Amino acid sequence: MTGVVVLFSTLVLNLLHLAFAFDPSPLQDFCVFDAKRTGCKSPETVTANDFFYSGLHLPANTSNPYRAGLKAARIPGLNGQGLTLARLDFLPNGLIPPHYHPRAAEILTVLEGSMEVGFVTSYPNYKHYPKVLNKGDVFVVPVGLVHYQRSVGRVKTVVLSAVNSQNAGIVEVAAGIFGAKPVIDSNYLAKAFRLNKGIVEQLQSKPWF
Repeated sequence: MTGVVVLFSTLVLNLLHLAFAFDPSPLQDFCVFDAKRTGCKSPETVTANDFFYSGLHLPANTSNPYRAGLKAARIPGLNGQGLTLARLDFLPNGLIPPHYHPRAAEILTVLEGSMEVGFVTSYPNYKHYPKVLNKGDVFVVPVGLVHYQRSVGRVKTVVLSAVNSQNAGIVEVAAGIFGAKPVIDSNYLAKAFRLNKGIVEQLQSKPWF
């Protein structure tokens, strides 16, 4: 029990540090999002349920070629708090392709199973920092760096992910390049990636989204 308390306390502290790192500080106690008004709810109508979400105990949809899924905690009270929370699910051999978040760092906590996570630093070093995580392990991905996640165990993996932005953004590297519309010139991409032009055109014809 003590270990669980320590893990939870560490997670909360890490989330708080992330939450106050980038997005602007709010000018009021809270701004619960009101979809009907596309603004803040009146504080008089706010209830505890506006800061509550039940559903992260249920798995995300993993019926896709990557065998992985994401389920965000949609909490109206998170609006303006500079934080996004989600559950990641991986079937065996599941993965999330290389991507980056232009406006946020990410913290990953493994709840079940095991996974490899890694990020690559910027030019000129392009240093790769990989790490295999097991249940209870926590890993931080710095803001704006290309990173990936993949399951390395024989059972499914469940991860709690938090980013320190309400709108972190996500750019999947391969999809952003080869799935761009209108397409990027294939001759240019063939030279840039040192690939055969036919391979580039084949990649560009794939349904990336």
